Amino acid sequence: MTNPKSKIQNLKSQSGLSLIAVMAMMTLFAIALLAVAPTVQQGIKRDKELEAIRRGEEVADAIKQYVAFNGGSKLPNSIDDLLEGLPQGTKKRQILRPSAAIDPLSEDGKWRLIKPDSRAFLNFGRHVQIFNNGVLPASPQQLQRFALPLVNIINTETDGDIKEADDEIEVLTEDTPFIGVASQNRETSVIAYYGVENPSKWIFTPLFRSAGAAATTGSGQFGRQRNSNGNVR
Repeated sequence: MTNPKSKIQNLKSQSGLSLIAVMAMMTLFAIALLAVAPTVQQGIKRDKELEAIRRGEEVADAIKQYVAFNGGSKLPNSIDDLLEGLPQGTKKRQILRPSAAIDPLSEDGKWRLIKPDSRAFLNFGRHVQIFNNGVLPASPQQLQRFALPLVNIINTETDGDIKEADDEIEVLTEDTPFIGVASQNRETSVIAYYGVENPSKWIFTPLFRSAGAAATTGSGQFGRQRNSNGNVR
């Protein structure tokens, strides 16, 4: 006859082993989650950066339309100037979607407005030139008056002479004539835009937008992307 105490002990032993097995599986699952977390976070960050680039390019196109409408003589002074649209008969033609007016990488969602005579704009022009194998792409005819001063300065500087500094990042978000926009986010990016791995130095402008900038080593104008180890590829 089976001893009831032995049955109880066996049940307790089995329960204990089952609990250990469950805890072991949970531990392995937690380790697996920790292993993939950096990849997931990097993917989320990459998607936000791509969205910032898409929106920034839309702003650049809106600036181009705004300047062309004004005969190449006037720059917008705020994002609101672009959101208001352009007169078309008795109505207004939209040139910028409200969503594109928001920087997805900055905390307050505001784009930095980039003045055509700023050091940040000059440095970005040099980055584009280097990325494009030493050639600075042409700008639309009605925008050339804003590009010429920059081109003249760039042509007098030696290769690699990019004077970058933290103080070049001015946070101007309104009441400033601007030729482009940039993010306020200063973190190292997953994506390299024209070889630049810092969203605060990505300038989205209608200048230097010819096909030459996009036809470089098959990487396109979004540049290269970091892999999971942080290496650029």
